[in-house]
Amino acid sequence: MSKDFLALEKEYVARSRALHKDGGAPLRAFRDLVQAASGDGALSHKQKELMALAIGIAIRCEGCLVFHTRACVRLGVTRAELLETIGVAVEMGGGPCAVYGAEALACFDQMTAAA
Repeated sequence: MSKDFLALEKEYVARSRALHKDGGAPLRAFRDLVQAASGDGALSHKQKELMALAIGIAIRCEGCLVFHTRACVRLGVTRAELLETIGVAVEMGGGPCAVYGAEALACFDQMTAAA
């Protein structure tokens, strides 16, 4: 059975909003950190999202996979770029990353097909 990543995305977004709404100063600080770290600098926002996705795959974080894949789709990442990113994650994390890399690819394919 394949996952419905679009439904998962809605669920994660709703949960994240609730957490950020009630999470107070620590969650505001986290949001500020995300904005500061992910903007264009020596590396582009796109490059940073690909890095974040590779890390999400390597640490086997389904929510990270969904959020950063969506960001990659919005930033115009190609399927070839995504596949190379998955390859780096697999290089660094081995077999388990191949499983999560396949999840990331399926997520990307669903999100780009729906766009």
